[in-house]
Amino acid sequence: MRALRHLIGMAAVAVAVFPLVFVVSASLNPQGTLTGSNALFSEISLEHYVTLFRDSLHPFPLWFLNSLVIGLTTSAGSVFLGVCAAYAFSRFRFRGRRAGLVGLVFVQLFPQVLAYVAIFLLLSAFKEVFPPLGLGSRLGLVMVYLGGALGVNTYLMKGFLDSIPRELDESAQIDGASHVRIFFRVLLPLAAPILVVVALFSFVATMNDFVIAGLVLTDPDQQTLAVGLYQLISYQFGQNWGVFAAGALLGSLPVLVLFQFLQRYIVGGLTSGAVKS
Repeated sequence: MRALRHLIGMAAVAVAVFPLVFVVSASLNPQGTLTGSNALFSEISLEHYVTLFRDSLHPFPLWFLNSLVIGLTTSAGSVFLGVCAAYAFSRFRFRGRRAGLVGLVFVQLFPQVLAYVAIFLLLSAFKEVFPPLGLGSRLGLVMVYLGGALGVNTYLMKGFLDSIPRELDESAQIDGASHVRIFFRVLLPLAAPILVVVALFSFVATMNDFVIAGLVLTDPDQQTLAVGLYQLISYQFGQNWGVFAAGALLGSLPVLVLFQFLQRYIVGGLTSGAVKS
């Protein structure tokens, strides 16, 4: 029985690791083709990485910076808006509270693809009235991300805040603390695991997004990494999979670093957030 478990474990690891090994091999293969990378690590060269930073037509550093700025801004905004809404739903009793929670869940039932046309038309209208928030602006893209993730983040954080005893709030109120002080000095430190989880997932989703970013960002200098790298393989006779693989590997480094340093919060944040709802 133990041997079977080890066999299944090794098979799962092989399935998970092989795509990464293949991408690394493709990024180091000077031929720049997928078929040339079938013989793993048969040729090794850093040519694609050098091309990635020297190609003026495809500004990888600018795409990378745009992705980081948009990802970090979206993460911070998602955490702040989500935890504020979750605090209201968790600690206050008001008319429409239950309907609001049901509405948040109901909205998440619809696939995101249904909103693409509405997003495009809405931002096009905003561009005529307030260009910084309209089509082609990074701020507009951030707002789209914040609105799309607010429902699920609120519900997830609300479940975590419900698991924090209300007696802590009452004790702080007896000591003269206001709701703002309780929120920032008592609840937020205790809710650190779920805050990290929401921030990390928001950052990863933003870095990986292609469709919405490609729909909103029309200026090549404002494009994110996912949209920019697609240009390397979108031409029928100009596909360069080696440079694409190199860019994909470098673009994954921020996510890997964040997972490495924040992994101790992930399990605790998800499991504690599922205790109550």
